[in-house]
Amino acid sequence: MTSEPPPVERRALVTGATAGIGEAFARRLAADGSHLVLVARDATRLAEVAADLTGRYGHQVEILPADLSTDDGCATVERRLTGGAPVDLLVNNAGVSLNRPFLRSTVADEERLLRLNVHAVLRLTLAALGPMTDRRNGAVINVSSVSGFAPVMPGSTYPASKAWVTSFSESVDQSARPFGVRVMALCPGYTRTGYHERNGIDMSATPGWMWLRAEDVVDEALRDLRKGKAVSVPDWRYKLAVAALRHAPRRLLRLAYRDRRGRVDPTGD
Repeated sequence: MTSEPPPVERRALVTGATAGIGEAFARRLAADGSHLVLVARDATRLAEVAADLTGRYGHQVEILPADLSTDDGCATVERRLTGGAPVDLLVNNAGVSLNRPFLRSTVADEERLLRLNVHAVLRLTLAALGPMTDRRNGAVINVSSVSGFAPVMPGSTYPASKAWVTSFSESVDQSARPFGVRVMALCPGYTRTGYHERNGIDMSATPGWMWLRAEDVVDEALRDLRKGKAVSVPDWRYKLAVAALRHAPRRLLRLAYRDRRGRVDPTGD
């Protein structure tokens, strides 16, 4: 009588894992049987999420408190990606926007945005891809945004940072695929995560039909990853929006941004 082989362990590392899309990824992956490594700045909240997931699903949940806008924070996660039990899926979800336009911003705030939205994504993707390509197995999901397809937030550098994430992911995916590894940009539209409320951003004028559930975004992202897509845009409404943003003349987009007095509002207020 032959014994069955032990089940293959799967392990995912998720950044920004204590709220919104990151937490939804953590819960879905745990429910699907993955062990987890969760990364966020708030060590207390990390411990709470880890305890809840362990209690619900019984899988290993490691926590790594780290501020990915700093070199030390990135180095902490890089060490985990290149050492210890192999990570099969990296979800680069941590990111930030600023509740002020560029003309009212500061160098320090803009640099923090770029370090978190761009620099950390670059560093962690590179750290993950080394072991993954050696094993000929693995995947990276970089959370981008529909806003990266056009400057839809006048005066904000957030869309520019997300445009980089999407382009970077598409490019790196082409070089990783021959090694059995995939890199995908996830580009959701407005998603109910509590982010806007926490940062004092008034979204009351945004129609209810434009909002997505974080759980639905994660479901579609994982389906698109299995299909081998390099870019995932959840929900047919935003697929149409992206098609329009990609092909609409820039002159028409600029007209859409004008306020009622017929001029572009440089403050974004």
